[in-house]
Amino acid sequence: MDSSEATEPRFDYGAFSFASKSEVLAKAKEFWNPDKTQFWSDAGIPLVIDRREEYFIYDMSGKRLIDVHLNGGTFNLGHRNAEVVQAVTLAMQHFDIGNHHFPSLARTALAEALVASAPPGIGKVVYASGGGEAIDIALKTARHATQKRKIISIVKAYHGHTGLAVGTGDDRFSKLFLSDRPEEFPHVPFNDLEAMERELRGRDVAAVIMETIPATYGFPLPDPGYLEAVKSMCERYDALYIADEVQTGLMRTGELWGITKHGIAPDILVTGKGISGGMYPIAAVLLNERCAGWLREDGFGHISTFGGAELGCIAALKSLEICVRPETRSMVHYIADFIGAGLRRIQAEHPDWFVGIRQNGVVMGLEFAHPQGAKFVMRHLYDNGVWAIFSTLDPRVLQFKPGILLKPELAEELLDRVEVGISKAWREVRGARGRLR
Repeated sequence: MDSSEATEPRFDYGAFSFASKSEVLAKAKEFWNPDKTQFWSDAGIPLVIDRREEYFIYDMSGKRLIDVHLNGGTFNLGHRNAEVVQAVTLAMQHFDIGNHHFPSLARTALAEALVASAPPGIGKVVYASGGGEAIDIALKTARHATQKRKIISIVKAYHGHTGLAVGTGDDRFSKLFLSDRPEEFPHVPFNDLEAMERELRGRDVAAVIMETIPATYGFPLPDPGYLEAVKSMCERYDALYIADEVQTGLMRTGELWGITKHGIAPDILVTGKGISGGMYPIAAVLLNERCAGWLREDGFGHISTFGGAELGCIAALKSLEICVRPETRSMVHYIADFIGAGLRRIQAEHPDWFVGIRQNGVVMGLEFAHPQGAKFVMRHLYDNGVWAIFSTLDPRVLQFKPGILLKPELAEELLDRVEVGISKAWREVRGARGRLR
């Protein structure tokens, strides 16, 4: 082989090419994010996603993984869902991003569909380019509607990394950027109604923001009646209730919006990630009429060039339509029952290691008896062809999120691979050999 053949790119994507996976990793560390790139290499997961389809992702090496991380639910409908791809492809013959200043065909159509799908009382939609921006819009809206500043969230919450949103989350992220402001963003423990009422009692709170099931905290489930009681307190103390449904919406709990399983009509509902169909960035904030006042007072109050991009609206319309189909709802219940039963069977084989299953529909957190247990399991699942991620704010818990269109035969394969991975992780921990940061 001559020198020209030796340097010929192996991975040519038209707009760019790389000679090898090692070149990508080196350049990602140099030009993109050195800490994150090194973290995954140290963790034994040097993943660079190449081909992707349905619920499969393929590393540049060709290694196939069943994806049950779904990038937080972004790939709820699978990677490159054929119907969403077709809708966006057709839309590109007519639409582009659009102009955020003017009434829009696609934005209006999606807004009408979202209002029709929403809990009672919702009447307006505001668009964002991603979930963090959508949370910022929700918080600004709550402050305008109530003329109060304080926002309550839970300890170890996560609502995104943008300006206001990062203040509602865990101080690991807010302190890094000097955004920890407890006087404006008090945090209370999850499932602690007394702590919640102490903060609300002063009647100086604009809103309580809650993920219906806190994802980055490892999907702890709300106690029976907890969310309902928080909503009642909000009404008593004149605070708004913001339902963050970025990860629990779009049929993941077996209902389109997880909050409706609790009989709650939130004042504000935020959706993102999966509403994009995994094909075009978009997020949305759904408002009741009390909260929509600024849209009548000054519609230029929030401006987002890429918020509600028209191609994103087309992807969202198709994604929403797929999610609300009766057969999708039936499939979610089947997958939840089948996977849940399989996980309980695996748990029974390792009761002192695999100690808990937190489940609501296909929102699942798998709890292990080690402070870093989910990291061990994550690595062994990766080795065995499954991609799931540890919970950043509770590494004992593995985030495990099967897609809502998962085929029965793939669900069976998934459980077989998970059983092997969990067993191998237990043997490693028992032998005190593994170490992850």
